[in-house]
Amino acid sequence: MASSSSSSSSRIRRYHVFPSFHGPDVRRTFLSHLHRHFTNKGITTFKDQEIERGQTIVPELVQAIRESKVSVVLLSKNYASSSWCLDELVEILKCREDQGQMMMTIFYDVDPSDVRKQSGRFGSAFEKACEGKPMEVKQRWTEALAYVATVAGEHSLNWTDEAGMVEKFVTDVSNKLNVTLSRDYDGVVGLQSHLRKLNALLCLECNEVKMIGIWGPAGIGKSTIARVLFCQLSTDFPLGCFMGNLKGGYKSIIGVDDYDLKLGLQNQLLSKILNQRDMRVYHLGSIKEWLQDQRVLIVLDDVDDLDTLDVLAKELSWFGLGSRIIVTTEDKKILKAHGVPDTYQYHVDFPSSKEAVEILCLSAFNHSSPREGFEEVANKVAKLCGNLPLGLCVVGSSLRGESKQEWELQLSRIETSLDAKIIDVLRVGYDRLSKKDQSIFLHVASIFNNNGFLYVKAMLANSNLDFENGLKTLDLKSLVDISFGWIEMHSLLQQLGRQVVYEQSDEPGKRQFLVEADEICTVLANETGTGSVIGISLDTSKVGGMISISGRAFEGMRNLRFLRFYMGSYNENASFPCILGDLTYLPRLSMLDWAFYPGKRLPSTFQPECLVTLRMTHSNLEKLWGGIQPLANLNEMDLSFSYKLKEMPNLTNATNLETLTLTGTSLVELPSSIKNSHRLKELKMSYCTKLRVIPTNNINLASLEKVDMNGCSRLRTFPNISSNIEYLDVGNTKIEDVPASVAERWSRLKYLIIGNKSLKRLTHVPINVIYLDLSNSDIKRIPDCVIGLRHLHDLIIRNCRKLVSLQSLPLSVWLLDATDCGSLKSVRFLLSASRAYSTTPNKCNDVNLEKEERRASSIFHPFRKSMFRNCLKLDEEARRLIIQRWDRCSFFEKS
Repeated sequence: MASSSSSSSSRIRRYHVFPSFHGPDVRRTFLSHLHRHFTNKGITTFKDQEIERGQTIVPELVQAIRESKVSVVLLSKNYASSSWCLDELVEILKCREDQGQMMMTIFYDVDPSDVRKQSGRFGSAFEKACEGKPMEVKQRWTEALAYVATVAGEHSLNWTDEAGMVEKFVTDVSNKLNVTLSRDYDGVVGLQSHLRKLNALLCLECNEVKMIGIWGPAGIGKSTIARVLFCQLSTDFPLGCFMGNLKGGYKSIIGVDDYDLKLGLQNQLLSKILNQRDMRVYHLGSIKEWLQDQRVLIVLDDVDDLDTLDVLAKELSWFGLGSRIIVTTEDKKILKAHGVPDTYQYHVDFPSSKEAVEILCLSAFNHSSPREGFEEVANKVAKLCGNLPLGLCVVGSSLRGESKQEWELQLSRIETSLDAKIIDVLRVGYDRLSKKDQSIFLHVASIFNNNGFLYVKAMLANSNLDFENGLKTLDLKSLVDISFGWIEMHSLLQQLGRQVVYEQSDEPGKRQFLVEADEICTVLANETGTGSVIGISLDTSKVGGMISISGRAFEGMRNLRFLRFYMGSYNENASFPCILGDLTYLPRLSMLDWAFYPGKRLPSTFQPECLVTLRMTHSNLEKLWGGIQPLANLNEMDLSFSYKLKEMPNLTNATNLETLTLTGTSLVELPSSIKNSHRLKELKMSYCTKLRVIPTNNINLASLEKVDMNGCSRLRTFPNISSNIEYLDVGNTKIEDVPASVAERWSRLKYLIIGNKSLKRLTHVPINVIYLDLSNSDIKRIPDCVIGLRHLHDLIIRNCRKLVSLQSLPLSVWLLDATDCGSLKSVRFLLSASRAYSTTPNKCNDVNLEKEERRASSIFHPFRKSMFRNCLKLDEEARRLIIQRWDRCSFFEKS
């Protein structure tokens, strides 16, 4: 989004005041007195005597409105009888919205409610003006009148002295003209978008009292938005005040009576809003006494305590009709506890990547885009700042005037350390957490950022942390974001967490978490880890040289629970840990995630009873451990591409295992102990080229949904281990057919991939299959069991070199891929699924079915597609039918 610099800031202002009025009602009387007082005050007023009035306002008048600082709408009994006046009003409101122009009202011998409702004599005049006008014009005028009736102004009916009213009104205009609206925020990127959404939320035309909450993380710009909103709206309210920096509230003053502190806070608000320095408050009902009949605008900024909010605005009844109370906070829970509905809450989200670069560049270059040659480095810096406006502004200012070389030098520093100003802002939210919630914050910042909620919950299940409620607190305080079951912490908050851990000790081995690569390498090589360490996360892509681990490296870290060695990004110079001698000890880990583990087996003393996740991909393992181990907590096991692994551990006690990944291992047999893994959902064993034996006796894993054994080239036995499977891939194996018993019982199977060179015929397919892949098989024609599939959507028959004809395909098929079927000659699409199930020969029925097929074939399906690439033997009839039947087709090309 472009910068929100107001176009009004550079617009010529030729007039102080533009008056909108109905001449016959006020020109010779009230308006003449108003003009005289304006002149005496030195206020320049636009006068329209030389402009000839007609049915619509002329361009000169529109220009005068736009070039005035304040518009004064003088509403009299016949004001609404003039289409000229009504069009003026619409233009004034447009200028107010687009340029932030000030507007004031005078209700001269007319009731504001009649203006708002277009009733009484005022309404009769309005109906006269609307005669013959289009409905959209009347609607536009109606909305303008309804809105202007809510703008604060003077009511002549409330005055016995008209001269006094004129004098006060002119003084009010003069005071407003002497207030220069701040331009401090002209360059705030995305501001106008926030203001538009908040103005809609505030619903100023509504006469109810409303409280609006603005929430989001520290440094996101909540206070800035609230300040600009206050400046924009304050001219429309008789009374208003901005209570800034309420963080800590009345409780921040130590040694003073709690009741007196509350009185002091109320005294502060009333003194500001009533502009009385010597204001004294003696009881906590004072705000209601003073303000319950006043239309007020109050901003309570940076509230972090519910009691503070209760002291200042406990009840909406404390304030007069039409009042607006705006609260900014990092903690959504405060708004909820105070009773602010979700519909009246506005979440300030992070700017887009484009906006983030713009914020950075405005601070660094005083321009919305990077200087020439700085494009790439500016994008990198913005990304490292995590798109947080505060961070972008602080970092941009620190790099102002620096060379491109200096920018590049600062990249690594920005990545590993936070500016003191950013730390001060972000740290406040962390410091106010309970000890347990602080611990959860550090766990996420150090180990579990960008992980699934349920996964992290399982990891911390055996700790004394109330993870679920604690994480909810972090979310409400904008310290993490939980969306779609995923936990995400802003990169600057993550750096804050790691900074907190760094400050725990000058010796890395005495800190709770180790995440810096060089420190981890030193601790593991020198055996300096202690019982303080509970988590290690090493990104090996950040280590250029050899990583040496002492065989006794973990003996001092008895409380280590989370151990992860991974490659965050590809680095051809990266190395993986090598163990000096045999690894003698591993503590009772909840997470063991060690890619490229160099040992042949885990230490014999390792006790896996606490394991929730075991990931040892690309390892040198031949065996994990012997015997039956307690594995009740194990949820995930991933040993993929551990090429030397020939033997699986006994899984008898792995009753909570949900995912088992053995892709690319050298297993010959899947252990029968898998039958106890009743919660297993996914079994991944693709490219286990030595796998031959799948246990089938008395095994029916009720939760198993997905099995992938593609590329298990020696497998001949169909994996009949669950009747609840939805996805099965046994492509490129030696399986020759689907057993009849499987076809009958596997009613949930939707996706079946079975193509291989051993497949020469197919006699059975479960009836509810929607995706069928027979690629690379030696079938010569489409099997009859496929023709009868009523729900088949995708049929993949790629590289079926012996396939000669495609006949009688179900009409349900939308995707047909016959690429590289080099022997294919004929194609026929004239048999519906209903005919495949028709057993009674009947000529009349055949005629009806033919009609049904022709009708179905004529229906256009925009996503229907076929591929016949390199099917070079197709005859002319087949080509014609393909083009007729399929909306999108590609064929005949030679690759």
